[in-house]
Amino acid sequence: MTLSQKLRIKPGTKVRLADHDPDATPGCKRREDVDAIFEKTTARLADLQYVLFAENRRSLLIVLQAMDTGGKDGTIRHVMTRLNPSGCDVKSFKAPNSLELSHDYLWRIHQAVPPRGEIGIFNRSHYEDVIAVRVHDLVPKDVWQKRFDQINSFERYLVDSNVTIIKFYLHISKAEQKKRLEARIEDPSKHWKLSPNDIEERKYWNKYQQAYQDVLDRCSPKWAPWFVIPSNKKWYRNYAVSQIVLETLEDMKLEYPEPTFDPSKLKIR
Repeated sequence: MTLSQKLRIKPGTKVRLADHDPDATPGCKRREDVDAIFEKTTARLADLQYVLFAENRRSLLIVLQAMDTGGKDGTIRHVMTRLNPSGCDVKSFKAPNSLELSHDYLWRIHQAVPPRGEIGIFNRSHYEDVIAVRVHDLVPKDVWQKRFDQINSFERYLVDSNVTIIKFYLHISKAEQKKRLEARIEDPSKHWKLSPNDIEERKYWNKYQQAYQDVLDRCSPKWAPWFVIPSNKKWYRNYAVSQIVLETLEDMKLEYPEPTFDPSKLKIR
């Protein structure tokens, strides 16, 4: 069984995050077992990105969601370290601005979808519109309830338009979040990452967990799956995400395009 199969949320699954151990390391026992593999994997990702760009027929969208301190930035920094920035774009979705609020909630998302030949990474995403808005009662229940089906239809449309989608929930425990927040408080070089709101948000931990469970239940179709990544151990988080991205790119059967001329007839004088 591949790592993708182990960590993927199958369609129709009833998810309880309490059943997913954030300290688990499926597929490996020790960090030492994966360090060399991780290096080879990131190098292979760079190779496949080059073919994706050359082929210029399809794109890959990677969605990252997590509780605060869950490791979205760290995942991007470590897993995507060897990718060519010219063909990889990271989009962070914060609270919508006035222009974005004047449109439908998917308007800003659609504009950020990677073009053909490129990899796009969403640091938070359209799922905030069924998570944060729900937890904080920003829109009525009958509004956000409809969005599950709308998001599924939107992602189906993207897939039909040659966008491959994989979605990662970086799963940490509340105790691990506490430890990471305390580390930010104690380290002056990390104060810039702190916000009093991070502490306030911990009061809503259970509500967030329920909201994420519903997302995983209702929005993990075969064509745009969710993966729950145990993320208390950062090294395992990076390993698991990199392996699943690699498996996804390899499953795409990328190929260099055939030239429209005969290169052997070119003469350089």
